[in-house]
This record gives sequence, C-alpha cells and structure tokens, in this order.
Amino acid sequence: MKKSAEDKTHDLKQLRKSPLATPSDLKARATRDVGAALNAILADVFALYLKTKNFHWHMSGPHFRDYHLLFDEQALQLFAMTDPLAERVRKLGGTTLRSIGHIARNQRVLDNDADYVEPQDMLAELRDDNEVLAERLREVHELCAEYHDIASASLIEGWIDESERRTWFLFESGRNGVCSAH
Repeated sequence: MKKSAEDKTHDLKQLRKSPLATPSDLKARATRDVGAALNAILADVFALYLKTKNFHWHMSGPHFRDYHLLFDEQALQLFAMTDPLAERVRKLGGTTLRSIGHIARNQRVLDNDADYVEPQDMLAELRDDNEVLAERLREVHELCAEYHDIASASLIEGWIDESERRTWFLFESGRNGVCSAH
C-alpha cells in the first residue's frame, strides 16, 4: 500500500524529531538487536586493536622484527574494520560507540596492562582473542540471518575470514619449530 503525500510528510517530520534515526526496511527489533550486537563487536575490535598495538610497541627478543611487523599488520586490519562496523550500525538506524569509556563498558576482550609479556605469551593471547572474535562474529552472522540482514552478514563473512587468518598466523608463529608430518 502506497503512502499518501500527507503520510510521507508526517514521516519526515518524525525523522526530523529524531535526527539520528535512519530509515530501514528491517523491523525495529532487527535493527535494535543487530545494532547492539555490532556495537559489542566494535568494542571488541577496538580493544583487540589496542592490545595488538600494545604488543607491537612492547615486543622484544630474537624474533622482534617478525612479530613487530606481524602485530602492526594485524592491528591495521583490525582498525580497518572499525569504520564499516560503526557505519553499518548507523545505516541500521542505531547509534554507535562514542568514547573510550563507552568501548571499555562494552568490550569483552580482556586488556593486558602487564609491564612485560613474553613474546610467546603475546602470540598465544592474541591468537585466542582472534579465535574468540571469529566465534562472536559467527554468532552475529546467525543473528543477521535470522533477521534477513544480508548486508551486515556479508560484511561479517569477510571479517570472519580475516580473524581466522590472524589466528592461523599467530598459531604458526608461536609453534616451537618441531617438525610434524601430518
């Protein structure tokens, strides 16, 4: 059923009253639930980005150069996720994270504020965090599928692959060098 010009004018006036409410053909419950799930992922990505940069800045030891460059590459990849995540939340009509404090209240990735972390422990911690991120992305992907939010699901699919790649690189970098034929 088409809306009349009067109904469209009324809708526009309502939008002006809530200027951050972006129109969407998804139901309100879908935009609320998916937006909240994406904001939680965004907080995790920011936390993981900063942890990865922390380890990048504080790396030492015989594999310094390799790990330093690996962590920088992975941090850039994580940071590249933040804008598309936040913009997707806005496209759904939600609001997104607004501050470091907001991130801290929503992140599920644990910080590491230790004065010194062994390189192997850095690799293991980041590997585990990226593995959990992939798992959480899959959960949000399922939520998107439930609500038929194909655009969010499509973005998430690439991020799952990137998270799995980071996990793989961190796992292989942390191996002790023992050769196994399997």
